[in-house]
Amino acid sequence: MKSEDIGLQAALGRLKTYSGRAVGIAVLVCGATLAGSQVDASEGSFIRTLAASPPPSGAQQLCRQYAWACSSKASVRMTSQQEMQIIERINRQVNATTRAVTDQTQYRTTERWALPTTRGGDCEDFALLKKRDLIRAGVDPNKLLIATVLDTRRNAHAVLVYRSARGDLVLDNLTNRIKPWSATRYLFLRMQDPTKPSNWVGVYGRS
Repeated sequence: MKSEDIGLQAALGRLKTYSGRAVGIAVLVCGATLAGSQVDASEGSFIRTLAASPPPSGAQQLCRQYAWACSSKASVRMTSQQEMQIIERINRQVNATTRAVTDQTQYRTTERWALPTTRGGDCEDFALLKKRDLIRAGVDPNKLLIATVLDTRRNAHAVLVYRSARGDLVLDNLTNRIKPWSATRYLFLRMQDPTKPSNWVGVYGRS
């Protein structure tokens, strides 16, 4: 078991008093089941951060490998409606054109953060590709934060968080529907620091 998994399990153990049951971390599994697109941020709010956190093991060299992944410099200004149209389009496009392939199958390793190859990628690879394409389309990189979570089956998973004016929305390779983070039923563990994306923060928040 990785040392970071032990740390996360310890944090999850502290959540037992809130959840009423223990939550375990399983092997990273990233599927690609698609559903209809629908956005409703009315119930959304912002994910609250608790403290600084080390990055996931696969993301330790992320800023060096992809400078844009840790960028905080906006290129253009656009309205919230324009941003949302781009968010929806690129989320659907990446989900439709990228195959789900595990790191074990592709790289013979349990975790490697990289853009998808011609073979495809796993959940964090989807998130990276969406972030890159959205930045290229002019979306403010400060609003695009990669987060690690436990999904509804409590498997380790990664998503891209879009920090909209009304709350944090989740772009997920498991669905085309863009949901408020509070509607995902995920357990959020950590994400890129909204004030400095090269750093990571612990969130440990139940949606």
